[in-house]
Amino acid sequence: MTEKTVSIGGASGAWGDSPRAIPQLLKADIQYLMMDYLAEVTMSLLAKSRLKDPNAGFPPDFVAYLKPHLKEIARRGIKVLSNAGGVNPSACKEAIEAFCAANEIQLKVAVVLGDDLMPSIEKLRADGVQEAVSGKTLPETLLTANAYLGALPIKAALDQGADIVITGRCVDSALALGALMHEYAWQDDQYDLLAAGSLVGHLLECGPQSTGGVFTDWESVPDWHNIGYPIAICHANGDFELTKAENTGGMVTVATVSEQTLYEVSDPAAYILPDVIADFSQLQLTQVKPDCVAIRGVKGAAPTQQYKVSATYLDGYRTVALVAIVGFQAVAKAQRTAQALLARGNDILQETGAAPFSAHHIEVLGSEASYGTQSGCQASREVILRLVLEHKDSKVLQLLAREMGSVGLSFAQGTTGLIGGRPKPTQVVRLFTFFINKDQLDLPTVQLGQESAFPVTVPAGQAGFAPRAGTAGQALQEASESAQGIEGSSVQVPLIRLAYARSGDKGNLSNIAIFSREPQYFEFLKKALTTEQIKENFKKVSFGPVERYEAPGLQALNFILHDALGGGGMASMRIDPQGKAYGQRALELMVSVPASWNLH
Repeated sequence: MTEKTVSIGGASGAWGDSPRAIPQLLKADIQYLMMDYLAEVTMSLLAKSRLKDPNAGFPPDFVAYLKPHLKEIARRGIKVLSNAGGVNPSACKEAIEAFCAANEIQLKVAVVLGDDLMPSIEKLRADGVQEAVSGKTLPETLLTANAYLGALPIKAALDQGADIVITGRCVDSALALGALMHEYAWQDDQYDLLAAGSLVGHLLECGPQSTGGVFTDWESVPDWHNIGYPIAICHANGDFELTKAENTGGMVTVATVSEQTLYEVSDPAAYILPDVIADFSQLQLTQVKPDCVAIRGVKGAAPTQQYKVSATYLDGYRTVALVAIVGFQAVAKAQRTAQALLARGNDILQETGAAPFSAHHIEVLGSEASYGTQSGCQASREVILRLVLEHKDSKVLQLLAREMGSVGLSFAQGTTGLIGGRPKPTQVVRLFTFFINKDQLDLPTVQLGQESAFPVTVPAGQAGFAPRAGTAGQALQEASESAQGIEGSSVQVPLIRLAYARSGDKGNLSNIAIFSREPQYFEFLKKALTTEQIKENFKKVSFGPVERYEAPGLQALNFILHDALGGGGMASMRIDPQGKAYGQRALELMVSVPASWNLH
């Protein structure tokens, strides 16, 4: 008897991902299409669109991308799972159903409801909800507030015969876990299995990031133009293989899978999800054939009693001016131009009686601005000045925008003009994260087709779970002594010779996961890479503590940088608000290694 396997294709990593993913994956033998669309900034954008149109509030790409393929999806019995409901999941469901009805396509569409906390926000305010990091109270006016639901409602929808399941805000990996719980009848207390299914979803949720996208060794990745999207082939015992469709670009290796495994993860031994606490620290990854990696060794524990909630709120306006400057001392000219524009803006604020700027930020792109004092490119002859201004009043920023055109007349020779014309004010949306007990929420519900919605029971979870603190690692002196203890001669090499890395964000935190290229390097890296070293390297962008976690199975160190993203995501004024480049910066660190390793 042939073993049953379940194949899930990851067809979208975010709103804006390529429409080529669906037809590519349909050429493979898959049973599910998983499509991830949501992020905190996405939820705020969707909320603002719904304010203008009550039928909006979900990514229109989801419906548009699916429409050409729904007949084939129905014919082959492929099921579609997506969080594309955004802030209006019912409207998204209705849009799919209307198209199916008009084209005589027989598909049952289900929607998961219950993540939207806006109707309960005043009760939560009365309960004294506080922001998870700062301890601040809820802002007066919120744009969105959504709990990260788990996999059980998705499983319930599939159990009732749904062909397409649409959710609002749920944890991204729950889309895959819900399918596997349905297919294999996994129970909600089989924690190792739930953790394995969650890792399936985690490796699929960012689309081609696990198949060579944003990979450290980018030069080795073939055919970017036709990069393959990931496919997970899953077994009943929780083991699975990650691969991609034949005749596609990209690549699936232990390294590409490792990078995605720790992407946006804090403690690899305690990845907290609504359904389970997953332990990725002892994973076993094996290259079983080209573009196919076997994954096993995931462990799990009972989930916590809480849901994570991401709320967003409006906090004034922002304008971003981009000015191209060329020639001798271009960096110095750009910096003086920025100061002149800022001073002129302050003069105008005083003259009009307006309040001061709430914030400003200056970057000279082309001067290695993101490196701070470590910049090595002050002699650039071609730069872009990026001046960011924030104010509570959009009209004030509109007034200031008129002044921006003067840069080519009033200031430095070589100023070629504003890129994109006069800057326009946009609303600043900030994130407010908190946690609530699961029993404070009404049970999530599932509505299938035109049937009445039904509730889905969610386990209460374990009480008293406390995440472990990261370690400080070895002291710098110890690391220095380790280097001095190298037998024979030593040489200094950049870290990238020994390791590869991936960085990501969680709010205002950034993680930098560093993976040993060879097993013999791992013990060395544990001594050579310290929290103090990382903190020093990022001192101009990271202002909180740095923690270190180990993942021996992946031969990896995971550094967590606090207060590192200028507020994070949509709140940050930086060009790298999600720490995407931090891994690259870490790989530039110089380390002393034995000359016999031949890494120089």
